[in-house]
Amino acid sequence: MLKKALYVLGAIAIVIGLWGGYVRLTTGHENANYGSFVVWGLWVAMYLFFTGVASGGMMLATLDYLFEVPLFKGTGKVALWGALVSLIAGLLSIWVDLGHMGRIWRIYLDGNTRSVMWQMVWGYTIFGAVLVAALYLALRDPGNRWLKILMGIGLVMAIFVSGAVGALLGVQAARPFWHVGLFPVQFPIYSLASGVAMLLAAIGLFGDKDDPRRARQLWILAIASVVIQLVKLYFYWAEFSQTLYGNIPQNVAAVKELLFGQYWWAFWILQTLLGSLIPIFFLAQRKYAQRGYLAAGMGLLILMGFAVARANIVFPALTVPELEALGSAYNNPHLQFEYFPSLMEWAVTVGTVGLATLGYLIGQDFLFPAFREPSQA
Repeated sequence: MLKKALYVLGAIAIVIGLWGGYVRLTTGHENANYGSFVVWGLWVAMYLFFTGVASGGMMLATLDYLFEVPLFKGTGKVALWGALVSLIAGLLSIWVDLGHMGRIWRIYLDGNTRSVMWQMVWGYTIFGAVLVAALYLALRDPGNRWLKILMGIGLVMAIFVSGAVGALLGVQAARPFWHVGLFPVQFPIYSLASGVAMLLAAIGLFGDKDDPRRARQLWILAIASVVIQLVKLYFYWAEFSQTLYGNIPQNVAAVKELLFGQYWWAFWILQTLLGSLIPIFFLAQRKYAQRGYLAAGMGLLILMGFAVARANIVFPALTVPELEALGSAYNNPHLQFEYFPSLMEWAVTVGTVGLATLGYLIGQDFLFPAFREPSQA
């Protein structure tokens, strides 16, 4: 019953996304709420989120195919498929954000090799190729020695591409809110947390209930989630306290915008309360963490929290003028420092989420039913 409902919701989401995609393709960025000052919006945030889940999925798959942890045998293909679906969703999100979508090929043939963006594009290309090859071998020939080699390369690439996203933001000295040396370190940790949450949700919702390992799998993933969530909260405290103490005006303004300004509800309610504190409370208790649907719900809340967290990294930094009088120099709808996604932006994102959901469900039904190994299916 649950799976049928998810199929229906996914299909509805795709229909909504088709409308948003049509508006995007026919009107360009005209109906988007970002502009010349706020140049990145919801799609960039979702790109950061989905690619983080993809990197985390690859990291979790190594438990099965690289490190051969018996407890997680059979979950590798689940993590790899979730990673592939998420990677496609992430690249689709950033593709629709491009001003000239048809020029994406130019970065391959005419890119600046010193650019972090160029390095990221090639990194994701290699990462995607390794991911597809590893998934193929995992489904067709899991005993192939090349699979372990690919998983080793995939682990390195997952850390590289997730760290590169942090570097892409961190090198922008003109935005003090992003100019944080720890970003390339934090983002791989956040990616790992997203991968853990994805696998927690997958096992909780669709794992084989007759598998005697299932309860322990959920408990181990729950412990990992709690630990990483606590680390994440420490990172937040360290960043915000140092920012306020350092008293650099632009940085302080961005943090106050996040904590007390137009995005306060997203940070305190969605990101912190629902995305961190409630999951920590339930997942820290074994009696709750081993309940499949409850554990899955906490995994989904963590994923939602990370999606909001990506938006809360992107938006506040862009809502602070780089020059004090810039906001009043000109008057135009696309020259504003306040940003909230438009209906069209939400529609495209809903469609992308629906596409990822249906893609995962199709794989779960036809590629790895009940997570069993081929000899058990």
